[in-house]
Amino acid sequence: MSGYRVGLVVPSSNTTMETEIPAMLRRREAVDPTVRFTTHASRVRLRQVTPDELARMNRSALRCVAELADAHCDVLAYACLVAVMCEGAGAHERAERRLGRAAGRAGHDMPVVTSAGALVAGLRALGARRVALIAPYLPPLTATVAAYLAAYGVQVTDAVSLGEPDNVAVGRIPAARLVELADRLDVTDVDAVVLSACVQLPSLAAVPQVEARLGRPVLTAATATVHQLLTGLGVEPYVPDAGRLLAGPTAGRPISLAPRRSAGRGRARRPRSAASPS
Repeated sequence: MSGYRVGLVVPSSNTTMETEIPAMLRRREAVDPTVRFTTHASRVRLRQVTPDELARMNRSALRCVAELADAHCDVLAYACLVAVMCEGAGAHERAERRLGRAAGRAGHDMPVVTSAGALVAGLRALGARRVALIAPYLPPLTATVAAYLAAYGVQVTDAVSLGEPDNVAVGRIPAARLVELADRLDVTDVDAVVLSACVQLPSLAAVPQVEARLGRPVLTAATATVHQLLTGLGVEPYVPDAGRLLAGPTAGRPISLAPRRSAGRGRARRPRSAASPS
């Protein structure tokens, strides 16, 4: 039997990653009793999802990495997607290197993934170049996510923003709400749907339902992060009822991408508020 310690750096106001990631790891254990996982989190202060608070969070993350290094974690995830994406194309690669060096200085080397990089890698593993997405952010931050993905050749053709800057409030949005919002997305010519472009927006329960309703692969910041965590540990990235990305080896493997200049074909639609007409 192999036991793995998974380290999470999460915003102080996050209430979702410490529930959804362990839930997926329990499902993974259920189909393979030879692996066991424990999760260990360190928190960094964040209350409002604004550019200033996100930047402060990034600066404070090194302390969290040192704490998790003390626990001798086997892999670490920096679980705040938009905090990294706000720093521009290539930021997840820089963040992973920076946090990895911090772990080494603290006395314990470990692979580091970010939710931002995991989403990019997950989309490439699915072969997705055109996507629709839902995000809880104010529209300008949702546009930041779209621009980040565009730098890696993924065009966001339709997006819905919930316009909620309070991170605690985001964690209270029921997953059933995402099923309703997904029905408003234009998925006519998309390769995949990002049901939650945020680690705080609860979504795991809705993934299989939305995937069946829309007939497109569905992933989230959380499912993409688990895909990368398992891959980093050398464990097959398979989790039942978590969407096509975690459906086993046929879903493909993550590929390291360099930023592209073009956003792909066509013109992306401006992120819509959830209050807007569909």
